[in-house]
Amino acid sequence: MLKKVVLLAIPGVAPFEFGVICEVFGIDRTDMGGAAFDFTIATAEPGPVPTSLGYDITIPYGLEVAADADLIAVPAHNISGVDERFLQVIRDAEARGAWVLSVCSGAFVLAQAGILEGRRAATHWMHADRLAAEYPGTTVDPDVLFVEDRRVITSAGTASGIDAALHLVRKELGASVANVIARRMVVPPQRDGGQSQYIDTPIPAYKSDSFASVTQWMLDNLSQDLTVDQLARKALMSSRTFARRFRADTGTTPAAWLNRQRIIRAQQILEKTDRDLEAVAQETGFGTAAVMRHHFVKVLQTTPTAYRRAFGSLLAG
Repeated sequence: MLKKVVLLAIPGVAPFEFGVICEVFGIDRTDMGGAAFDFTIATAEPGPVPTSLGYDITIPYGLEVAADADLIAVPAHNISGVDERFLQVIRDAEARGAWVLSVCSGAFVLAQAGILEGRRAATHWMHADRLAAEYPGTTVDPDVLFVEDRRVITSAGTASGIDAALHLVRKELGASVANVIARRMVVPPQRDGGQSQYIDTPIPAYKSDSFASVTQWMLDNLSQDLTVDQLARKALMSSRTFARRFRADTGTTPAAWLNRQRIIRAQQILEKTDRDLEAVAQETGFGTAAVMRHHFVKVLQTTPTAYRRAFGSLLAG
């Protein structure tokens, strides 16, 4: 289980990406049903560490604290050569089966350490071609928010580090724990993609307030058979206009949005209750357990039963 997290403070570190990891893993949220990680920031030479914005941060801990970490996190930094001591920490973590996570250009540090060889990876789209050219043994995907490949997670631009970190929390500790963090950070849901994304949403995803009331109504009525025509009438639009504007505003179709919210609701019920699968399917709008199972396998790459076994037991303990 994910308990001890060590964040590497590499000279030239980008403060925002650094802060993302601190925000996700460095705050005790047990009072809200979340987690409290054993979180430490470490560097090769304890003391002042320069950031990419010209000011220093003071880090009192050396890299020896990373020897037994469950996760080594590497934020973005100025792309350049990295002290071999940082690279060895990353190699050791990968070798013992710990998680390694990078944000944005932090993927270059992982690549320098050699652990992206033969793996898929992501980085900021501005740097994707460079990463692929400098490390041809790595398959760089410029179109995704993050990539998980054998306990190594690399994320794209700044905010994608939040997506990747919450994905890891969900995978290790379950949907409810990840959702506590997301609610506290007031972040939108991660875009759907080709990966198994164990992340739910604390708030509906929309760029403006135009669909706020409609999406809330959708959330309140997930068990119903909601059609585009019905939703369009609720929004006082034609069906065609509603579908077009909904996609422009949320980045997805009404059907896909509903399906994602139904999966999220089902995850929460499976974690917190022992309700049978047919009842869960009815309550979340899937209709039958077989249909719910199909969508779980397609989106989460697991079954409702397996999900409950993995995450329901965590909450019970």
